[in-house]
Amino acid sequence: MKDTRYSKKLAYMGAGCGLVLFAIFGLLPGSFIGGVMGLNLAGTILGTPVVSGLLARLIVAASMVIGVMVAAVMFITATSTAGWLIGTVIEALRAEKRDMKAAEHK
Repeated sequence: MKDTRYSKKLAYMGAGCGLVLFAIFGLLPGSFIGGVMGLNLAGTILGTPVVSGLLARLIVAASMVIGVMVAAVMFITATSTAGWLIGTVIEALRAEKRDMKAAEHK
């Protein structure tokens, strides 16, 4: 049976690191980019000089939330995938080493 202990453990560690990196580097840029996209969308729908009406504010707020969520998904997915990949490589190297020891004893 294949041992997946290292890949799971490193995937969880990568997800945790991704969450920390998102909180430090992704939260503010995600809201900025989402806000700018929301302003562009509100300008397209409601007219270029965007007035501070309720609909324009809702569009900007929703796009800011979407921008933050996309940034979070990107950070967490990338780091957990990297952790899983490193764990899989470690497991493959350990299995190869174990197979070489078993071949020596025969």
